[in-house]
Amino acid sequence: MDNIRVMLERREHEMLSPFATFSDCSKGRMREEPQCDIRPVFQRDRDRIIHTKAFRRLKDKTQVFLTPNGDHYRTRMTHTLEVSQIARSITKALRLNDDLAEAIALGHDLGHTPFGHAGERALARVCEGGFRHNEQSVRVVNLLEKDGKGLNLTYEVIDGILNHQTSGNPSTLEGQIVRISDKIAYYNHDIDDAIRGQIIREEDIPDELTDYLGHSLKDRLNTMIHDVISESFDRPEIKVSAEMERAMKDLRQYMFEHVYTNPVAKGEEYKAEAMVEYLFHYYYANPDILTGEYRELMERGESLERVVADYVAGMTDKFAVTKYMDLTVPKAWGVY
Repeated sequence: MDNIRVMLERREHEMLSPFATFSDCSKGRMREEPQCDIRPVFQRDRDRIIHTKAFRRLKDKTQVFLTPNGDHYRTRMTHTLEVSQIARSITKALRLNDDLAEAIALGHDLGHTPFGHAGERALARVCEGGFRHNEQSVRVVNLLEKDGKGLNLTYEVIDGILNHQTSGNPSTLEGQIVRISDKIAYYNHDIDDAIRGQIIREEDIPDELTDYLGHSLKDRLNTMIHDVISESFDRPEIKVSAEMERAMKDLRQYMFEHVYTNPVAKGEEYKAEAMVEYLFHYYYANPDILTGEYRELMERGESLERVVADYVAGMTDKFAVTKYMDLTVPKAWGVY
C-alpha cells in the first residue's frame, strides 16, 4: 500500500488552489523529526494542539463576559471552535488548506489569560516587557507544553498563531483567513451573548448595520462569510469588500460603546484585574512555591518574571479564584 501521507499530499496538489499552502512545501519545524506515514504536517499539528493541556483549559477561561449566570455563554473554548468552523468554511470554499487553517484557529488563543482581556491587561501592566496573548500562545506551543519540550509545530502554524490579531500579517492565506474569522466569530457571538444577557436587544443594533449584515446571528454570519469568499476567490489575498469593511468597523464601534464597556457586563472586571496582579506579585515574591516544571524553566535560563507570567496566564478562571482565596482569606481553626 502506498504511503497514505504521500497520497494525501499528492491529492492537495490535484484539488487545491495554486494559492494554497501545500503540506509537502512547508518550511518545516524548528527541530527535524520523522514524517508521519498517515498525516500531512498540518493535520499532525492540529492533532498535537487538540491534545494539549492548554487547549483543555480553554473551557474554563472567560471569552468576554465574566462569570455569567448560565451555561450557554461562550467560553474561550467555544470561541476557538467557532473560529475554527468559520475558517474551515471559508478555506474549503476557496480551495485552500483547511488542515492548516484549523491548526492555526485551534491554537490561536492557547496563551490567553484567565478572565479574558481583563487578565491580559493586568499582566501587561505588571510585566516589564508587557504581555500579549498572541505571543504567549506561541510560547505555549514552542516551550511550555510537553514538559518544556514544546509541540515542535511547523513554521506556518506558528506564524498564523502569532499574527492572528488585526495588526498581524500572516504569511499564508490560511493564516489570513483565521485572522478575519476571529473577528467574524467574536463580533457575532458577542452580540448573541449580549442579547442573551439582556445587555442589548436585536432591535437596538442600528438599522444601517442590520439592513446590510442581517437581522440574526445566522444572517450576519452568512453575509460576512460570503463576502470574504466572493472578494477572495482565486486571488492571492484574503479581503472583504469596502462596504463590509465599513460595516464591520461600525459594528465594532457599536459593540465597544454598548457591550465591551457596559457597566452591567464589565463592572466586575476591575476585581479580576486586581486578582491577577496580586497573584503575579505573590508568586514573584515566593517563587519557591511554583511547581517543578516552572522551576525547571528558570533553571534553563528563563527569567523569574517570565515564568511567573507563564504560570498565572495558564490559570483557568476557577483556579485563579481558588488560589487567590487560599492566599488571602484566613482559614478557620480551632477544636470543636
